[in-house]
Amino acid sequence: MATRLVQINMKAHDDVALGRFWAEALGWGIDSEGPGVTNLEPVGFSYPDPAAVCIDIIARPEPKTAKNRVHLDLATTSAAHQEQLVARLLDLGATLADVGQGDVPWTVMADPEGNEFCVLEPRAVYGDTGPIAAVVVDCADPREMARFWDGAMDWTLHEVADTHATLRSAKGVGPYLEFVRTPDAKTGWNRVHLDVAPYREGDIPTEEARLRALGAQDPGIDQSTISWRILSDPEGNEFCLLSPR
Repeated sequence: MATRLVQINMKAHDDVALGRFWAEALGWGIDSEGPGVTNLEPVGFSYPDPAAVCIDIIARPEPKTAKNRVHLDLATTSAAHQEQLVARLLDLGATLADVGQGDVPWTVMADPEGNEFCVLEPRAVYGDTGPIAAVVVDCADPREMARFWDGAMDWTLHEVADTHATLRSAKGVGPYLEFVRTPDAKTGWNRVHLDVAPYREGDIPTEEARLRALGAQDPGIDQSTISWRILSDPEGNEFCLLSPR
């Protein structure tokens, strides 16, 4: 069996306000399964579907203290579209951000709670991804991360090198999952992380055992009150293994 990437989990002080920002930014619908949880997905979307990786925003009191190791890259179709999108996001409450990127053709921004994201210049490879071009994970070893996540999910490995690795749904739709080598060390709990789920015929214990055999680790937190499992990848990035979908 295998898992699939179904959503991004993002922590926030104000999940409702941050949810409104991202819903407007992506043109998505907004919902809530309960207090402190805001759910975002495309309008008319039937969850889960590889055509989109949804976003769950969860209220948490802890402050953001470091650059996120997981961020979103937004797609554009032309230089004019990129300029217009940046301007619209600034109007919605985003800010320009400097993470040491230097002179690059994309624009680095931060949402109203400081979560970094990029508005990319037009690239043909992202022409059919929807508004999210890629979910990007900082790492020390893209090859090792590609090995683990290629085994963990039924996505297709498109490219792997010393500096980066790229996967996408085997159906050839939706955003890419990219691992980019960076010098920054992981510090503390990731405020943005991946959520994966087995298919309907799978189950959590079987998938957890399989993921552990691939190199998933126990993050060492109390999980006695939750129905899903929290694991971490070989570089210590937390992710959630949800119920079969």
